Amino acid sequence: MILLGIDPGSRVCGYGAIETERQRIISIGYDTIKLKPTAPLSDRIEIIYNKLNQVIKEIKPDVIGVETIFYGKNIQSAFTLGHIRGAILLLVAQNKLPLVEISPREVKKAVTGNGNASKQQVQFMLPKLLGVKLDKLPEDAADALAVAYSLYNKERFR
Repeated sequence: MILLGIDPGSRVCGYGAIETERQRIISIGYDTIKLKPTAPLSDRIEIIYNKLNQVIKEIKPDVIGVETIFYGKNIQSAFTLGHIRGAILLLVAQNKLPLVEISPREVKKAVTGNGNASKQQVQFMLPKLLGVKLDKLPEDAADALAVAYSLYNKERFR
């Protein structure tokens, strides 16, 4: 089974794919989509939509996991992220793929066993869980791989 995790972002959007076979899990790819923060939001949405559509066509995932919105202090950022997520959800629906939305707390708990873990703890655990060397892994790609791993746990126990 191929699982694609997406960490939506309006400046950097991460994606990561894992493949599972029985109890074996391996990373089959990850990257980030870097966007110009000064570009109009509609242009950034189009870039994310097109790049993720290309990724879906290439890796042919069986299911996609998308991280839900974490509301911090800036409500405008949450609204912007909502637009990005909307485009991603549309893309998933158009490709007729199952979608699982996963909260940041669920992702942290799946990867580290602690829903309040730091980003550093999540990044520390990923190489151990996926069996690959992930040094110099961009933070947003690591988050996306963590979403994919969390998705694996959800699917496994469904």
